[in-house]
This record gives sequence, C-alpha cells and structure tokens, in this order.
Amino acid sequence: MASNFIDNFKIPDYILVPGSEVEYVSHMPPCPVLVFVNSKSGGQLGGNLLKTYRTLLNPKQVFDLGEQAPDKALSTVYANLESLNVRGDQFAKEIKEKLKLIVAGGDGTAGWLLGVVCDLKLSNPPPIATVPLGTGNNLPFAFGWGKKNPATDEGSVEAFLDQVMKAKEMKIDNWHILMRMRTPKEGPCDPIPPLELPHSLHAFHRVSKADELNMEGCHTFRGGFWNYFSMGMDAQVSYAFHSERKQNPEKFKNQLVNQTTYAKLGCTQGWFSASLSHPANSIRSIVCLNLPSFSGGLNPWGTPNRRKQCDRDFTPPFVDDGLLEVVGFRNAWHGLVLFAPKGHGTRLAQARRIRFEFCKGAADHTFMRIDGEPWKQPLPVDDDTVVVEISHRGQVNMLATQNCKSNSMYDPSSPCHDDEDDSDEGSVAEEFRKFGAADTFRIPDEVDFSHLN
Repeated sequence: MASNFIDNFKIPDYILVPGSEVEYVSHMPPCPVLVFVNSKSGGQLGGNLLKTYRTLLNPKQVFDLGEQAPDKALSTVYANLESLNVRGDQFAKEIKEKLKLIVAGGDGTAGWLLGVVCDLKLSNPPPIATVPLGTGNNLPFAFGWGKKNPATDEGSVEAFLDQVMKAKEMKIDNWHILMRMRTPKEGPCDPIPPLELPHSLHAFHRVSKADELNMEGCHTFRGGFWNYFSMGMDAQVSYAFHSERKQNPEKFKNQLVNQTTYAKLGCTQGWFSASLSHPANSIRSIVCLNLPSFSGGLNPWGTPNRRKQCDRDFTPPFVDDGLLEVVGFRNAWHGLVLFAPKGHGTRLAQARRIRFEFCKGAADHTFMRIDGEPWKQPLPVDDDTVVVEISHRGQVNMLATQNCKSNSMYDPSSPCHDDEDDSDEGSVAEEFRKFGAADTFRIPDEVDFSHLN
C-alpha cells in the first residue's frame, strides 16, 4: 500500500495529550482510530501486534490493556476532545464524529471494551472492530473479521486497517445481567469462596436504601454481555481451561494448542460422560445467545423452518431485535450435532427477559460464563436462593465486513426463514472433527463417535 495510506488513521499528539493547545493541522484523517491490544492474548502475538500498531500509527493512539484499563484511556481522550472542541478546535470535533475503535484480544477483552463504551454514555459512541486474538473468537467471527489469530507484520495490519475503513456500522443488542445472593448470617461479608468474576460483571454498591437493585443483606453483582451467557457443563470446561492456563501460561502459546487442550478437558470433566439416550429435559448446559457464534463459530440456534416458526412462534435470530435465543444441551455428544449440516441444540425459548433461580439442592456450586469468561458460582446451602436476571439494556455499534454472519432485522438482505430439516441430530463424519476458530483444530482422536449412534 502507498506510504501515505497510514495517514488515513493517524491522530496527532495534541488530540491525545491532556492540556494541549489547539493546533492547526492540514490533514484530516478520514478514519481516525484508537487501538486497544491485550498484549497477553495469543501468546507472543499480542505483544507483536502491539509493536506493529505502535510502529505504524502514533504510539499514543495505541493502548496496551495490560498496562492501562480502557475506561481510563477513553475517558482521558474524550475529555481532551471536549476541551479542545469548547476552545473552537474543529479538528477535534471531526475526530470525535469519525472515531473508530479497534480491540485485539479474546472475547472477554472485546466485551470489556464494549462495556466501557456503554458505561461512558457517549453522545456519539464510536463503532468497534474486533481483531481475533483469542481461543474462540466468537465476536470477531460474528461480524466477519475471521476466526484465526492474525499475522502481526505491517502488511497484515495495513490490510486490517483497510477493512476497518470500508466496514459498515451495525447495531447489536446489549444485555444487562444482575446476580444477587444473600450475605452470610455469620462470618465475613464477602462470598465464600471469593468470586473471581469477569471484567464485565462487578459488585454493585448501595446508593440508597430505596435502591431496588441492591437489597438489604444481599451481595449484588451486575454487568453486561453481547454474545452469550451460559451455565452448566460447557462453562465448567471453560473454567477448567482458564484455570490450567493461569497455572501454566507457557503451555498456551498458540491457538491450536489452546483449542486442543480445551477439547481434551471436555473429555475429562464429564461433559462426554452421558449418552444421547437421556431424556430431552435432562439439560446439563444452557446458553442464552445473542450472536450466531458460539464455541468458535458454531450456531446452536440455527434457523427454524416455517412450520417450527408457526408452531412455537419463533422468529429469525436477529442481533438487534431485543430477543435472546435460549438453547439447551444434554451433554457434549448432543453438542456435536452442531458440526452436522443445519445441526442445532434443543431450542427452549426466545425471550426479552430471563430470570434463573437456584435453590438449595444437590449441588453447592455451578459454573457460569459470560462472553468467554467463566467463573465458579456458589449455590445456596440453606433455604435461600441465588437469582440471575437478564434484561435488555440498549444497543452498541459494531463494525462489520462483507463476510458478516450476523443478521439485522432492519437489513432487507437478512434472511427471513430457512427450509432446514430441523432434525436434532445428524451424522458426524470425519469432516466434522474439525471445529473451532482454527481450521486445523480437531476433536481429539480418543473421542469415540460411536456414542452418537
């Protein structure tokens, strides 16, 4: 590409440094960007990508999320833009109107930035492009940015920037999640064991006695998600994977190793222990899905045929219709039908609001996951309940390429129906051993497909 191509994205120093004086700039970049890179994602890839972006662009417009949280970085930039705008700087005003964000990392990192943009309540929130730099890469795949971890050379980064400049804006639903549990009657106030919650879920502090969200005598946590909330066996496997990666970070240096380890953990965690002969209501994993990408690009909901839409009042799975698709799985063997043509899970419902209640029972904990980030959730040991409520919060702006997998209810080109056979199961031949974000990723050979018969 031409040497001046990068000028389309560069932002001058004075825009990025608080307290700067208004400057005259002759060139207005048509596509100014702020780049956020998780330098710890993808082994060495995150660090290499950070260096390349800082070499090509102004280093001040490229942030390492390992050193600076996105809320602080964005707050600083927008405060300076507003200050310059008040002082009559038209350049700052145009930057604010045209700004786009790029985030490189796993789904959890992307969700972190999306949450920050939402919390800042900007009058003109910037659209976001996602670089696939994780294990599943569901968010990037859903909007056409691919599944595979990217190359980090200058040519590859320039090609990505070119896609960003040409990408279309697309709104997606933002879902609010609230979790509430009783504080213990005796002992410390913090949950035991302490919760290691994802970035997108945090403690909600009381602001008044009349506050309905934070009831007296309860721990309340709240946050948001854009792709999915899941609980059960699937989240347990993810939790085991993340725990092992924390203990042995040197082992997880590339995407293929990560995904193969993930699949093997599925075999050892009991996810493959049951057969498909179990009753349909024996659900061991529930997924509340917003985007058509789960576990590295699979679509558990699919598209119901005309008869199913009519019988159960289902609608096509749009990402901006204020509806979540709720899907259940009995075990991993049931999940393997996703690799068959038009395979899908057990469709439970479409909903605008969901409430889960966990009462005293056989288990003292379960596993939950939000957009790729899992945690171990204690369950009641007395007669109390743990409540999880999900509700529609609003929408955020994403950037989508021409390969976008997500459908908008406002886009005439989005399909209204599909004549699928709507069967719950399908043959899983050798070709379906390949799944996940990397084309070379395979289900381990020790997994016996005869269980599907």
